[in-house]
Amino acid sequence: MKWSVFGTVLAAGFAAWIGAAHAQNFPVRPVTLIVPWPAGGSTDVGMRALASATEKHLGQPIVIENRPGGSGTLAPGQMAASAKPDGYTITQIPITVFRFPFMTKTTFDPSADFTYIIGISGYTFGVVVRDDAPWKTFQEFLADAKTNPGKINYGTPGAGTSLHITMEQIAKRQGIKWTHVPFKGNADTMNALLGGHIHAVADSSGWAQLVNAGRFRLLVTWGATRTKNWPSVPTLREIGIDMVSNSPFGIAGPKGMEVQIVKVLHDAFKKGLEEPSYAAAMANLDQELFYLSSEDYQRFAMQQIEEARRSVAELGLKQD
Repeated sequence: MKWSVFGTVLAAGFAAWIGAAHAQNFPVRPVTLIVPWPAGGSTDVGMRALASATEKHLGQPIVIENRPGGSGTLAPGQMAASAKPDGYTITQIPITVFRFPFMTKTTFDPSADFTYIIGISGYTFGVVVRDDAPWKTFQEFLADAKTNPGKINYGTPGAGTSLHITMEQIAKRQGIKWTHVPFKGNADTMNALLGGHIHAVADSSGWAQLVNAGRFRLLVTWGATRTKNWPSVPTLREIGIDMVSNSPFGIAGPKGMEVQIVKVLHDAFKKGLEEPSYAAAMANLDQELFYLSSEDYQRFAMQQIEEARRSVAELGLKQD
């Protein structure tokens, strides 16, 4: 019996030593960063810029893997269920990860199944229409939707996204009924609007090039202040709708990651955030930094989970 106990203790000690050695040497091979959105959208562009800026500080390549689906929740859920907590597989965490468990059945619990590493940024959101659309302002768009209940539709990158939630909150406050058309990502929404299949798109600044080229008209943005790139376009607050929406996001790994590994990743990404190349990419997307330390990002996540619970109940978005 004594030898059995001794052997168990010895094995546990050896395992702990191996784990500590692994954490101390991390990383010794490339790190996979999952982007749960299609290639080419604003999230993909921003995350690729961050990966490139961070690699030299991490000492290993960061490989972007696009795995869209479930409004940005499918890949994080898969990672939480199957990835080893060794730091070599991490993911961007869109705010939908906090919201979806209250809307539908999910395989993950955002309060327990992730190790939150770092908060990164938020989006510049806005509503665009085609350049030949009849609405010159967002107020005209709202008035038309109110006069014609259910006839005006808008596209977003998916059900349950902050874009969908905010548009429905606007509708509720304004007494409007319009139709939501969910898509898989930015490219699909842009093509649908270009083709005249939908009336408007609520999305992040993936519409920038088409707005700058004069093919889309930007009616309103959702930040606390006007954007740097489109300063003539008003915010929701300026037109009497007291709302701000920017959907802050960050990076997380599966639960159970070693503290030292989290620190290595956090410190490398924080240095990446400070690189001029990343700042230039953020300027092009008109996005602001939303840096949070690992501890602060964990607290932010818990706050967002509670906020998501309330907003889903308020808008009646829970699916049977």
